[in-house]
Amino acid sequence: MNHEVTAPKIIAVHLNYRSRAQQRGRIPAHPSYFFKPASSLSPSGATIERPADTELLAFEGEIALIIGSDVRRVSPDEGWAAVSGITAANDFGLYDFRAADKGSNVRSKGGDGYTPLGPDVIPADQIDPSAVRVRTWVNDELVQDDTTAGLLFPFGQLVADLSQMMTLHAGDIILTGTPAGSSVVQPGDEVVVEVDAPSAPGAPSSGRLMTRVVAGEVPFSDAGEKPKATDAQREAAWGNREAAGLTEPDAFELTVDLREKLDATAVATLSAALRKRGHVDIFIEGVHASRPGTKMYGLARTLRFVPFRPDLFASHGGGYNAQKRAFDSVKPGEVLVMEARGERATGTVGDVLALRAQVRGASGIVTDGGIRDFSEVAGFDIPTFSRGAHPSVLGRRHVPWETDVTIGCGGAAVQPGDLIVGDDDGVIVVPPPLAREVIEAAYDQERKDAWTAEQVANGERIEGLFPMNDEWKERYQTWLSQQ
Repeated sequence: MNHEVTAPKIIAVHLNYRSRAQQRGRIPAHPSYFFKPASSLSPSGATIERPADTELLAFEGEIALIIGSDVRRVSPDEGWAAVSGITAANDFGLYDFRAADKGSNVRSKGGDGYTPLGPDVIPADQIDPSAVRVRTWVNDELVQDDTTAGLLFPFGQLVADLSQMMTLHAGDIILTGTPAGSSVVQPGDEVVVEVDAPSAPGAPSSGRLMTRVVAGEVPFSDAGEKPKATDAQREAAWGNREAAGLTEPDAFELTVDLREKLDATAVATLSAALRKRGHVDIFIEGVHASRPGTKMYGLARTLRFVPFRPDLFASHGGGYNAQKRAFDSVKPGEVLVMEARGERATGTVGDVLALRAQVRGASGIVTDGGIRDFSEVAGFDIPTFSRGAHPSVLGRRHVPWETDVTIGCGGAAVQPGDLIVGDDDGVIVVPPPLAREVIEAAYDQERKDAWTAEQVANGERIEGLFPMNDEWKERYQTWLSQQ
């Protein structure tokens, strides 16, 4: 039975630019898609409504493919040949409906006018599909600027993949993903998207696709689940926690004063201060500094490995995996802590990745597994702690699995943002809510111990001095008041 096609299919790709994938912390192995209704189409110059009682309307500047002929089960080369032209698109989405949609994007992406297109079409035969640029401006400020050289899945592959299960008809539209820079817009904002091919003869352009955001006034009824903005959706819509205003005002920070005190404080003294406060399982057992005399401290960035399994390594071990992402994104002052389950019979980091962490400004690397290229890594400026050297590659025992989660390293629980301190005695984990108090107490104890050692060096007896009786405490307080 033949069915007449009365409206185009609009198919959008979830994640397709490397810059966006890195921002989201995951690199998909294959493209995935969702549909948008034909009623979401709108021309340049139209308005888009941010509904009443919502806050997270986000833009996504994209390149739209326009299918020029019916295709089914085609190759990637044949897929690109079926594209008649490209144009600018804006894949607007309302993150307030993401949870209610449960992955379908029906309401979050399907609102009236939520797919502006145009204004002009660039003929496909005039361009190199690997050399197309997409840019987005919000209120005349450039916020997205990327090219198809950064695509994970080329245009022809998208057409070929989709055509395996459905006929793509002339007039169908494929939205090919957005690069990094997507964020939230407010009523009154103007969003402009332009697609062009600067290196092609005549530098063809789609022209500027302009959309103005207006405030909706009609409240949602009780007919269905109402929109709701959560902190997780705010972070996703804005692009990061800081832009979403979700930074913790009271979060622990290693101030200059605390750094100076840590410089003068041993791990052993910190561990004693923690023990007095009920924290005894704070040692990362079995790890040692690659270079004697090492001192390290910083806030934890975590990476977790799971035991090797061929199918899991095939899906998570290759390409830009969790291990590489962690070393490529560790921030200045952070300590990269790895859960390797105490497995020392393979390396979990080598010279290239350790050098990358050093160049990024990381304060250290801790693994309860092995280190490859041990002597080279030990010679770097960045402090490293491990269970020792091993020449084997990661895949012998491990699969790089995930980052920025609570892990177990050397028998200690480590959460992102924990204070990690290491020296020749080993490495400990300090919970952020206790960090300032523990550092202050340990620093005071270091001063007291240093003064006590000085008295012993001057010939004083241990009895009554270590620990101090009331007489020695009074002498110490007198000395302290004079400092």
